[in-house]
Amino acid sequence: MFQYEITQDGLTVEELLRSKWRLGKKIVHELRMAKAVTFKDGTPVQWKDNLEAGTILQFTFDIPKSNYAPSDSFDIAIQYEDDHCLIVSKPKGMATHPNEPQDKDTCMNHVIAHIKKNGGHYAEHVHRLDRGTKGLLLVAKHPIAKSIFDRMIEEKSIIRTYEAEVQGNIRQESGTINAPIGKDRHHATRRVVSSSGQHAVTHFEVVKRFKNTCLVHLVLETGRTHQIRVHMAHIGHPIVGDTMYNARKTASGDYELHAIQLEFEHPFLNKIITVKDSDYTL
Repeated sequence: MFQYEITQDGLTVEELLRSKWRLGKKIVHELRMAKAVTFKDGTPVQWKDNLEAGTILQFTFDIPKSNYAPSDSFDIAIQYEDDHCLIVSKPKGMATHPNEPQDKDTCMNHVIAHIKKNGGHYAEHVHRLDRGTKGLLLVAKHPIAKSIFDRMIEEKSIIRTYEAEVQGNIRQESGTINAPIGKDRHHATRRVVSSSGQHAVTHFEVVKRFKNTCLVHLVLETGRTHQIRVHMAHIGHPIVGDTMYNARKTASGDYELHAIQLEFEHPFLNKIITVKDSDYTL
């Protein structure tokens, strides 16, 4: 299914799975029972044997099928792809994933069409983007990658950078918004800053100033629904056109929020991956 090169002398398979990748007990047990880890030539490897740096391990295991129905065509730009993940540029106005069985034109429907065309059947998004947000979405191509990337999101080791034009000129050049977010009891989809809400942290930096607005880059430390939109409105600078959060209506009748960059240390390739959306220009 995929190969992995040991990068340090003395590492065991057990340590790789439990300590380095920090996989859950269930996945580790399933890999052991399936004899999923072998040397490159297919010969068995003892899980507690010390391995030399440069040793190539082969991982072979059954991969479940994702439930997304493939779209009729694949119309999304791929910005990065390897054996473990792909990063696509989700268009504005498209949902990340289906919410109803009849939904067949979401980002994940397009992704699974690409995966199946290339002989696979598994793809699961690691995070999500609001329908009105465009830009980079990370997708895992097998369950081990999904488990590791999910943990990396939780531990804030995948850096997600967004860009938005907001109303007014923020006084400081940069800052951090630490304000819990919860559901608005009076609106089905709106979120609000609430003391009883979920922990939410957004870092921002002003990168360009205009007469009545400014362009900001934002890094998410958490990933709450509408987080950037709620936080910017909370400090009095809603995203231009985001009328749900009290911004003035624009000619387009919509807001612009763009996921412009993803950066992380690749757990399988052992190098820093930095991907910028090709649709982004400053």
